[in-house]
Amino acid sequence: MWLNPEEVLLKNALKLWVTARSNDFFLLQRRRGHGEPGRITGLLVGALDSVLDSNARLSPFRILLQVPGSQISWVIASGAAVEEVNKHWDWLVHNLLRSLSVFENKEDVASFVRGKVKGLIAEEVRGRQAAQEEEPDKFREAQLKFELHFGLPASEKLVTFYSCCCWKGRVPRQGFLYLSINHAAFYSFLLGKEVKFVVPWAEVTRLERVSAGLMTEAVRINTRQRQREFSMFLNPDEAFGVIGQLADIAIRRLLDSEGLEVDRVLQQPARITKRVLEEQALRDYVLALFRLPRGERLHEVAACSVWTPHARCHAAGTLYATDGYLCFSGREEGSCILLVPLSEVLSIEKAESTSLLPDPVIVSVRTKKAFQLIELQNRDELVENLKSRLRALQWKQSVFRSRSDGKRSASAPTPYYTFYYDTGPADEDEVEEQVLRNTVNSEALMTAFHQNHDQPGRGGKESAERLKERLWDEHFSEFGRGVHMFRTDKIQRLVAMGIPESLRGELWMTLSDASSELEAHPGYYARTVQKSMGLSSLATEEIERDLHRSLPDHPAFQNPTGIAALRRVLTAYAHRNPKIGYCQSMNILASVLLLYAKEEEAFWLLVAVCERMLPDYFNRRVIGAQVDQSVFEELIRDRLPELACCVPDLSTLSSVSLSWFLTLFLSVIPFSSAVCVVDCFFCHGIKAIFQLALAALGANATQLAACTDDGQALMILSSFLDQVGSEEACPPSTPPAAEDAGGGVDVPAVRNTNISDLINESYERFGDLTVRQIERLRCRHRIRVLQSHEDTTKDNALRVATADVSLSAETLSSVYDLFRTEHFISLYWGDRSAAAAAEASAWRPGGAGRSYEERRYRLDRPQFKSLYGLLAPWPGGSAHHAETLADRTFSLLDHGDALVSFRGFTGWLDTLYCKELNEKIRLLYRLHIPPALTESKEDPSLMKSSQLSTNRPLCVNLASGEELDYQQQLQQMLKDLLKEKDVEKPLALMNQREFIQFCKTLYSMFHGDPEENDLFQAIATVTSLVLQIGEAGHRSGPAPSSGPAPSSGPAPGSGSEAEDEWRVSFAQVLASLLTEPALVNFLEKPLDLSAKLEAAREKQYSQRGALLSLTGTR
Repeated sequence: MWLNPEEVLLKNALKLWVTARSNDFFLLQRRRGHGEPGRITGLLVGALDSVLDSNARLSPFRILLQVPGSQISWVIASGAAVEEVNKHWDWLVHNLLRSLSVFENKEDVASFVRGKVKGLIAEEVRGRQAAQEEEPDKFREAQLKFELHFGLPASEKLVTFYSCCCWKGRVPRQGFLYLSINHAAFYSFLLGKEVKFVVPWAEVTRLERVSAGLMTEAVRINTRQRQREFSMFLNPDEAFGVIGQLADIAIRRLLDSEGLEVDRVLQQPARITKRVLEEQALRDYVLALFRLPRGERLHEVAACSVWTPHARCHAAGTLYATDGYLCFSGREEGSCILLVPLSEVLSIEKAESTSLLPDPVIVSVRTKKAFQLIELQNRDELVENLKSRLRALQWKQSVFRSRSDGKRSASAPTPYYTFYYDTGPADEDEVEEQVLRNTVNSEALMTAFHQNHDQPGRGGKESAERLKERLWDEHFSEFGRGVHMFRTDKIQRLVAMGIPESLRGELWMTLSDASSELEAHPGYYARTVQKSMGLSSLATEEIERDLHRSLPDHPAFQNPTGIAALRRVLTAYAHRNPKIGYCQSMNILASVLLLYAKEEEAFWLLVAVCERMLPDYFNRRVIGAQVDQSVFEELIRDRLPELACCVPDLSTLSSVSLSWFLTLFLSVIPFSSAVCVVDCFFCHGIKAIFQLALAALGANATQLAACTDDGQALMILSSFLDQVGSEEACPPSTPPAAEDAGGGVDVPAVRNTNISDLINESYERFGDLTVRQIERLRCRHRIRVLQSHEDTTKDNALRVATADVSLSAETLSSVYDLFRTEHFISLYWGDRSAAAAAEASAWRPGGAGRSYEERRYRLDRPQFKSLYGLLAPWPGGSAHHAETLADRTFSLLDHGDALVSFRGFTGWLDTLYCKELNEKIRLLYRLHIPPALTESKEDPSLMKSSQLSTNRPLCVNLASGEELDYQQQLQQMLKDLLKEKDVEKPLALMNQREFIQFCKTLYSMFHGDPEENDLFQAIATVTSLVLQIGEAGHRSGPAPSSGPAPSSGPAPGSGSEAEDEWRVSFAQVLASLLTEPALVNFLEKPLDLSAKLEAAREKQYSQRGALLSLTGTR
């Protein structure tokens, strides 16, 4: 174990230790006499150790840290066995030894290593205590340090921390990496220098494990701005896994509120702990391995052995118990899989334990079979928990059956299910479309519509089908039949041959466990069809458009019967799952399912594919398919390195393969062969598609490596896949003649490839690909895909905003980042931004109003006020008045939904920083009239007065003795303004009380300016002038204005008081302000928005975090 470094003298006069291994910085020593029985030295040292008290006794092995040229060393590790201490020695050699050579001062080496060992000790202690229920003291101490070092709110929950090194060039900085729910934070204090930084998970674009130079097993975290490397973890695999999980969860929660589903526990950040992450990773693996419904919760995991009748022995593995299933997997993934739905279980009983059968449990199912489990730890507790869930499930089933029986007895005697087939021509007049719409087929379409009635070689196909049926019958008798059939390597070989048509629908239901869903929801499909038929939506319009594009060459879909069945299945699913609705390629998949399964079974098979087997594939942005394309690129680099070297940009190959994954090869391989791929998919899940796609590229690697453009690669793969046939449909043929090849692209002749051979080759070459590997790759690559979509969203938002503003592209990008970060900060720490998040979550394709990109990041009032304080160009004399102006600005930019869009926000900034003087004054004017300013809002003023009046003339005596006639100058300015063609919609008049607030704002803007005195004098002159204009206009009649009557109501009070108030127009206020050069110069002074944005980025976290902590938001 690692020890807190303790000094010892290297010169050992008693010679009690023998050096076994050494290098420049470390010594591995063995206690003299240990392992040397019979020697006198061993006896003497043993006697010495035995007389010492227990606290002073030493372990027989230790590791010392030594500094060259020094007589002092430090004990840093010890062990009772040589294996334990060798493990520590190997870690030091592989992770520290090469890094120590960069230190010029050898004393720094000792300080660095001692700090590293202390970090490892803290991590080991925390790991041991984390296994207990109570929170360890070390973790609480780390939480306090985390809050102290980084100043984040207390609601930023720390999940775990690791001792590691952060690399800056070739120099490592030893410290601690703190992983919280929203950030990765690093802190180091070494040799008097402090290093700390925070990386939000939302900014992470890529995670990698690298090993280059001095870095061994380093974790690289990439953001859009830079990359950081961390190494020297005690457990690199664990650290990398936790980092990937936290980044994946945070990005899914923040960047895809309307797409990917996050587990309910993970949606509550305060509940996320390291143990929760470990349990969630295991649950995701179990759901993917057994392809269970996404709502299943994992309750128990136990090592055990199950009796396998086909092998006549017990197979060791792991039992996983969820809400509704008992799942068993052999030690080697895929070697033996058993799935037992609890709905099939009759009883779970304990049997008598013997030496041959320790702790046995018998699980009996409805098919009069029983499964024997032995060597179960905590058997009693496990059985009780299983019985409790079984009783609850059986009670629920009995209640549901009683309700169903009551409804059935009260309903009409005619059943809903009617059976109708029309095998005649599609244009017969007697076929009634309305009848077909409301008919549910009770048999698979293939039983009525055969594509190859008179094809040559049909007799050979029938004999092959009979052979397959016989092999499957033998398999059923040996391994069982139904969902709880043992799945071993033998079923893989049978599926590779192709499932016989007579068994295909049954086995698809069995292998996908759609049969359990069907039994658990009797009558569900019929009710859904009745509810969905006749409804109109965007999904139904798309379904109608694609109905006749689904397998158009197959006779079943050249007939109204098949089209009507396809319409019912797709419409029912769109009604069941409006979040997905309908997505292209679902029609092709549903068509194939209808050919081999009954209509209701096809519906549940579609449910299984869309919701369990291909999660997140069929949504608006097909995120799941894009993630798998990114995973596929990495698999190409790993499994086909020669091809990856010759084709540096693999995006072309992944783009070509997108349709392979979306349609399970149905759109690229002849139909008779493609259904064999679907067989493999239902047997092995997405792993089979990955393997087959790799095999297709591997078979054409030489030609693809020689390609000169993307079109040629596409032609090669298309030609290859077109020639993939089955044994019956594709007789041996010679390569096509060279003269038949078309001109243009030089594509080598392709010979026919048997689909079974291709499948077997994929198993042989890539069969070691596991579900666990795929799930880990998906976790990492989902980050890249979502960030890529985020970049696209940003580009779209900038493109829309660019047309309205004069800000530079770089500045606009910085504004977007700040705007988005403000939105994220509120989501991080629970600010009341639920309106914006709820609106984004509630958005659905085809909805009225703005696009999703426009709705995605919108700020509510607290968020906007935070950014206002960071970006407002002029300092405010009063914090309260600045907050009041922020409220008014929000009200002005809000269009009735209590949210400000990015487009409106950039328009406000552009006016303040880039527009002309007239526009700036116009904005200030609008902030002091309705709707920005309302009479009901409390807005105390420093100039509080019911009315202002003056009797001074509109002429001012200047210092030079000249007299300036302001009225004449104002009349000329009004004429010039009225002549302008591009004058916007006239503004309402400003009454006396609103003008008082306007003056207050002008006074606050000049606070702290070097020309403050001149500006105050200028605004006093302007104020006096406007007052005179207002009173003169009030006495003579309505004020001159190009606008309509004021929209604001009278001030509170009597009607006579409202009538006594004077009003001025925007043109009058503007003309008055233009008479003062000091004001004009101040408002036209260039403002540096880039510097303001840079300062805002540095202050945003501290200011917003402190605000949220003080307000006590959740």
